[in-house]
Amino acid sequence: MPPALPSYPPEQWARWREKARIVHQRLLEHFGPAPRRRRDPLDELVLTVLSQNTNDRNRDRAYEALRARFPTWADVRDADPDAVKAAIRTAGLANQKGPRIQAILRQITQERGALDLSFLAQMDTDEARQWLLRFPGVGPKTAAIVLLFSLDKPAFPVDTHVYRVTGRLGLRPPNLSVEKTHELMEQIFPPDAYYDAHINLIRLGRQYCHPRRPRCAQCPLRDICDDARSRATTSTAQQEEEAAHDPAH
Repeated sequence: MPPALPSYPPEQWARWREKARIVHQRLLEHFGPAPRRRRDPLDELVLTVLSQNTNDRNRDRAYEALRARFPTWADVRDADPDAVKAAIRTAGLANQKGPRIQAILRQITQERGALDLSFLAQMDTDEARQWLLRFPGVGPKTAAIVLLFSLDKPAFPVDTHVYRVTGRLGLRPPNLSVEKTHELMEQIFPPDAYYDAHINLIRLGRQYCHPRRPRCAQCPLRDICDDARSRATTSTAQQEEEAAHDPAH
C-alpha cells in the first residue's frame, strides 16, 4: 500500500485545490493541451524502466536499440543478459536495468502465461497499481505512467520536474516525500486534469523552472509561486542592504 499522507486541516486542502485549479488553467492557456499518446502497457513499462536516471534522448535510443536487437519481448526475456545490457547501454545503469527488465518479463510469463498486460485495463486503478508495484525496479512513478498513458486510468506520475515545480509553487509541503507527493497530487488535481497537468508541469520545469537558475521573470506562474515571491523578497532585501552600505548614499 502507498504511504499514508499526514493529516492536514481542511483549509489547507482547500488552498491546495484552488491553487491546483489555477495552475492547471494557466498552464493550459500557456502551453495548450498535452499531445496524447498511447503505447501498449508492456512497451510503456519497459520504456519507463529504461527512463530511470537518464534523459529522454538516451532512453529512446536504448529502447530502439533493444527492439532492433530483439524483435519480441520473449526474445528479450530469453536473451543472454550481457546482450541485453549491451543493447541498452546508452540509457545508463545497464547492469541494473537489464536484469530488472528480464526479471519483469519472466515474472509476467510465469503468472499470466503470456507477455501481455492488457488485462490491467479491467482492474480498478489501485488494484492495477499494486499489481505493477510488485516488480523489481517499478516504483510509484513507473506504475503511474503505465496506468495514465497506456491504460487511461486516473494516476498522477511525479517525476523530478513535477516534484521540483510543485514544491516551489507551494502545491505540497516542502518536506513531503516523492512517494507521498503522488498521492497528494491525485487528491488536489481533478482526475480529468491529470494528463495535461502532469505534462504541462514537466514543460514548465524544462522551460522555466530549472533546478539551479529558474527563469522566474518569464514564468507564467510567477505571481502565484511561493518560491518566486521568496526570491524576489530576498533580492529586494539584498539590494536595500547594499544601498545602505554604499558610500554614495
